[in-house]
Amino acid sequence: MPDDVFTAPLKKPEHVGDDWLEPKQTIYDSEDDAIWDDLFKRQMEMLPGRAATAFMEGTEKLDLGRGGVPEFGKLSEELDKLTGWSVVPVPMLIPDHVFFWHLANRRFPAGNFIRTRETFDYIQEPDVFHDVFGHVPMLTDPVYADYMQEYGKAGWKAMRYNRLKALGSLYWYTVEFGLIEEKPGDVRAYGAGILSGPTEVVYSVEAESPNRIMLNVDRVMRTDYVISDLQPTYFVISSFEDLYRQTVERDFDKLYKSLGPGFTYANTAVIDVDYVVNRGSLEYTLRGGRGSGAKPV
Repeated sequence: MPDDVFTAPLKKPEHVGDDWLEPKQTIYDSEDDAIWDDLFKRQMEMLPGRAATAFMEGTEKLDLGRGGVPEFGKLSEELDKLTGWSVVPVPMLIPDHVFFWHLANRRFPAGNFIRTRETFDYIQEPDVFHDVFGHVPMLTDPVYADYMQEYGKAGWKAMRYNRLKALGSLYWYTVEFGLIEEKPGDVRAYGAGILSGPTEVVYSVEAESPNRIMLNVDRVMRTDYVISDLQPTYFVISSFEDLYRQTVERDFDKLYKSLGPGFTYANTAVIDVDYVVNRGSLEYTLRGGRGSGAKPV
């Protein structure tokens, strides 16, 4: 990256190279495997009818419920046959430009650790359950897999324009917290941040509080988001082909030149260009969200 491009000052562990890859995947013990199995069981009880069809089919294709934390080598063999992707272990959150480079080469970096019983319900830094269970099944869908590669390719351009916040918002509202309307009135989740947690998978598709708005890439990249609570707004796609067209075929050079360094719209906003699926009451957010003990209704 040129000197005038800002990159997050993350300290690289001494045992990893410039690609930030671990030499090998962690050898998980019986308690780690039991945590994975319990997390998997809980989520699979919540997801039918709420998770995107592509996600549910992906979990079956990869047999993520075979028992214990999946072995990345075996998982990568199966994924490679389907869409040419692999899963690689990383020690922690990695620098943006390294993350983009891996995605552009169809490698998904997954945290090389799993949460504890004490952090069973919520962990701030993505662990192997969030990364593998939440993200990897969607990579079995060919169109979505191509979208993820193109996102990686787009990352370095965003960094050159110093518009990483805008591109990060697109990732947040699609890859992490995206919804899809599979047929009229049938909205389901495909974002990993939703699918790897028990509360948001119900809240995102059934609650009255959040806005659900059809995806408009220019609008989304101007929209703030919430990191440590349920989202006040979700963006909905009509298909993965539509998601691909809206992003890959967009002239991002022109868009970045028109964007300011900060966000234009609050995460609660509904604006005049929005095609609204559900205009939320925002009750959960207005009552103070998670910190206030408000019910996610």
